[in-house]
Amino acid sequence: MKTILVIEDDELIRNNLIEILELEGFRAIEAENGQVGVQKAQTYLPDLVLCDICMPELDGYGVLETLRSTTQTSTIPLVFLTAKSDQRDLRHGMNLGADDYLVKPCSVSELIGAVSSRLKKQAAFVQRYTQQQQQATAAFRRGAMLDPLTNLPTRGLLDQHLQNLLTSQAERSSIAVFCLNLQRFHVINSSYGHKTGDIVLQMVANRLTKVVQSNGFLARLNGDQFGIALTDAAESELEAYAQMLLDRVTSPCVIDGNEIRFHASIGITWTDQLQGTPQDLLTQAETARHWCQQTGVTTYRRYDSELDAMEMERRLIEMDLTKAIERAEFQVYYQPQVDLQTGQIVGMESLVRWHHPSRGLVSPGTFIPVAEELGLIVPLGEWVLKTACLHAKRWQSFYLEPLRVSVNLSMRQFQQRNLPERVEAILEETGLNPKLLILELTESCLMQNVQETIHTLRALKKLGIEISIDDFGTGYSSLNYLNQLPIDALKIDRTFVKQIHISEGAIAISNAIINMAKGLKLHIVAEGIETQNQLKFFRDRGCDAIQGFLYSPPIPADEMQFLLMSDRRLQLAVA
Repeated sequence: MKTILVIEDDELIRNNLIEILELEGFRAIEAENGQVGVQKAQTYLPDLVLCDICMPELDGYGVLETLRSTTQTSTIPLVFLTAKSDQRDLRHGMNLGADDYLVKPCSVSELIGAVSSRLKKQAAFVQRYTQQQQQATAAFRRGAMLDPLTNLPTRGLLDQHLQNLLTSQAERSSIAVFCLNLQRFHVINSSYGHKTGDIVLQMVANRLTKVVQSNGFLARLNGDQFGIALTDAAESELEAYAQMLLDRVTSPCVIDGNEIRFHASIGITWTDQLQGTPQDLLTQAETARHWCQQTGVTTYRRYDSELDAMEMERRLIEMDLTKAIERAEFQVYYQPQVDLQTGQIVGMESLVRWHHPSRGLVSPGTFIPVAEELGLIVPLGEWVLKTACLHAKRWQSFYLEPLRVSVNLSMRQFQQRNLPERVEAILEETGLNPKLLILELTESCLMQNVQETIHTLRALKKLGIEISIDDFGTGYSSLNYLNQLPIDALKIDRTFVKQIHISEGAIAISNAIINMAKGLKLHIVAEGIETQNQLKFFRDRGCDAIQGFLYSPPIPADEMQFLLMSDRRLQLAVA
């Protein structure tokens, strides 16, 4: 039953209107003046208001303005009752928001016709508004489930898809979930800008879409991470599929003339026991991805239960690592570098070691990646640099030959905008001659943003220090860029050294690196030398220096000092 509020100061007219409305099946409420009418409208919220215009104190125009100014009553239809039919009066009321006019006295058919017409229009308006709200809500929900940058489904839709697969009555043999992550994507954003980073993500999404197509479900899990679900995937084909994804995704992106390269890693989980939750599968894939991710290496790994224990161990390491610097649990070890002409120590590489109070010596391969993730690698790396410079300065006082110290810089350290200033401050504080400091960086670090890299290296070179590329041959250096980089030395990676006498490829690559370095007039150091045969190979080919267990493993500072004082030479004669 619709409710009609009648606001009329003439009692006879008011009673007549009320009687007609009630006979037509409406619920009628009366108000003898404008003030009472507004109060009853706000209390009962009628479906329509019939209001006289000419009333003392608050007239019909005042009633209309008051109702339209309040959210609760602003959409209630209002029909004016007036004894006048002047066009100016009608226009004034319509401008204020009146819905219709009835001129008194009006017939029953005119009254009921006007009321019914306005109620139908109001019902249509409410229906249309409700539909629009429903459409807007549906669009919002769709938008919330679609990533606005790549137009891919979000994690929420992937969850729903996996839930449907796990509970579906259809017979399925297996479910495979792949979690793909772009390594160090923040470097692209910081080097080229977020707009370029967004384009890279869109290109990656497009490449993945072409691979996955109708065979699976692709979603963007977060900023630089994507998820893929496959059904009825053969267990034996998982690794081949992962490698295909990596091959497609990691091909260089050329944007605004910049060739942007990056690495990716994939975690895989597979089950033919269709139970558990979507989160279980995604967590397993993400855990596997986390443990296969290596800086500068594109690779994949499949989940197994041992990774859960490793993940728990990593979290414990993470908690202890945050306190290790404060507790002075780190120590710098040094591995000597020996000249291949004299057999004499000419330098040493500084390497950080963590002496945990209960775990003992923690491998750098265990804590360095965690330090990178937590951002602790910057203060830790700065501490290593300062400590190595202090030791090198002290050792110059009794060692007859100039003794260079090499310090590794992480990618995060190298990308500090104030790196040259920080290095200069440490050199001034420790008093070390800049010519005796060598900063070592990996190929992948140098190639992230070559122009920015060149700018930073030149600023460092102005200080008088030397630059060396570590683990050379394992990254993706462009020879054209290599010629532009202001570097002084190359270190041949130990992986080639180990394979010298079992791999023709290792020999060919080593020869190529040495010849190239000579052509560029770079100092050449071979690391990981463990046998006399390896020593002979690199000495015969003109390497300048070596380091490795054949002469000495990494040793603490006090042992390094003793070794320097003893002046033990490397035996270079090979039978």
